[in-house]
Amino acid sequence: MGEQWHDEKEEKQEKEDEKRYEKQEKEEKSWDEKWRHDPLGTIVWAVILIWAGLVLFASQFGVWDSLNDFLARQLRLEVVNLGPWAVILFGAGLIVLVEVIIRLLVPEYRRPVGGSIIFIMVVIGAAIGMIWDWRAMGGLILIGIGAGIILDSFIRGRQGPGGDSPKPGA
Repeated sequence: MGEQWHDEKEEKQEKEDEKRYEKQEKEEKSWDEKWRHDPLGTIVWAVILIWAGLVLFASQFGVWDSLNDFLARQLRLEVVNLGPWAVILFGAGLIVLVEVIIRLLVPEYRRPVGGSIIFIMVVIGAAIGMIWDWRAMGGLILIGIGAGIILDSFIRGRQGPGGDSPKPGA
């Protein structure tokens, strides 16, 4: 009798271990699938890193000083500080803007973009703030963030709860 109870207990433990293993395998598979189904995000962040590396590399050769001189002489545009970090932030904002456009136009890559829009506003605003006066840019950054939130709420309002467009006549 004790042996039968012991065998049942072992079988029960094996079944629990098997369920736990299947659940863990399913979670790993879903994580892997998320990366496979959304290569755009990975590519965008890789491009941002490459952009930052290129800008920092170019700054070693005085590119930004030459550009500041050119803008001051030829365009009579007095740039306060066109440094590498301002260019990195501005470029990162533009790269993420391209990602948002792709996400809105290509159904396979469609995801919510509200957070990305706010990110774009912040990094481009910070870059412009580094180049010109922060006092003027602070207000514009806040206006841009508010506009992005409103835009996102209108986009979500036109879609159903699952992100699908509402059905006609519903």
